[in-house]
Amino acid sequence: MQQVYVVADNIVGPLGSTTRENFDQVLSGNSGIAQHNNAAYAAAPFYGAITTPAQLDAFTANANVKGYTRFEQLLVASIQSALQQTAVTLTDARTGFIISTTKGNIELLEQQPEGAVPPLANMQLYTTAKKVAAHFNAANEPLVISSACISGLVAILTGKRLIQSGRYDHVVVTGADVLTRFVLSGFQSFQAVSAVPCKPFDANRTGVTLGEGAATVILSREKGDALFSLGAGAISNDANHISGPSRTGEELAAVMQLALNGSGLTAADIGFVSAHGTATLYNDEMEAKALHHAGLAALPVNSLKGYYGHTLGAAGLIEAIISMQAMKAGVVLPTKGFEIPGVSMPVNVHNTLLQKTSRHFLKTVSGFGGCNAAMVFNLNS
Repeated sequence: MQQVYVVADNIVGPLGSTTRENFDQVLSGNSGIAQHNNAAYAAAPFYGAITTPAQLDAFTANANVKGYTRFEQLLVASIQSALQQTAVTLTDARTGFIISTTKGNIELLEQQPEGAVPPLANMQLYTTAKKVAAHFNAANEPLVISSACISGLVAILTGKRLIQSGRYDHVVVTGADVLTRFVLSGFQSFQAVSAVPCKPFDANRTGVTLGEGAATVILSREKGDALFSLGAGAISNDANHISGPSRTGEELAAVMQLALNGSGLTAADIGFVSAHGTATLYNDEMEAKALHHAGLAALPVNSLKGYYGHTLGAAGLIEAIISMQAMKAGVVLPTKGFEIPGVSMPVNVHNTLLQKTSRHFLKTVSGFGGCNAAMVFNLNS
């Protein structure tokens, strides 16, 4: 089977505009989450990880993004940074292009005068994808992955499969979501937004903290100087509820096991698990059960939501990139906000940095509609 390598990556968001800046901030324990009191988002103060206008201007200073939305600007900034690290170009017919997101340009709804008809064409995910592809003179039509909060990881898995099928030699995989009034009010309607920065797997967790950002990985069949390669991945759906996850965790456990088996690995080979860890009562409980069912509960487990908030369609990408950097550095990052174990089946979560050499880690994500995904990432010899 054709091996697929990660030859470049980037993260753009509240913690910086490069992977290095982001990882250094996380390694130092810094979070992009802050309290905001902005009526454009909500009537009351809330916690979230938001990119400031000044940051966005700096990120896009060398890109022609006049007239682009925040969502589109984040995508362009991240893709541009990643492309500059390699000789890969989207103008090549052998380079594929994938965009992952959950809400795309939903912010346009909020920018219309009362009673006005929103620009529906500009809100279609594929319209945005074509606009971004045109910015880079892409030779191929873009693919859009929008499968709730597993979108980013599914996009990576899709890119891997396209290369292994022989369709492309390289695939640029990117994803983004922005924090908007629409998104915030949606989670608030579920009473799922925490009044304090989120506390994944903690006994006192009360819900998510939302965030925004963009991330990009460039995948290739050519190893070059690549430090990381992709193991197997899998997707499942527990078909339990439109927003509530499985009560047993068996479906997430199944994709964890498929990812391990497809990679020719056992639990003993995995250095750590980068969990979804949204800090909602039901998600964290489900993930803890899944880890037990999959025989992974004794492994170090972390959630990065305390640094980035929940970035929706970008979460799988951002968290996979940061976890690759952690594997390279020989550490397991702490779960910011975690203090007291709060799931019925104990998992190995820490709030301090662990020194641990790893050759492989497992990334998991889950989302509305009962979707789950898991994937193995490897550190090359």
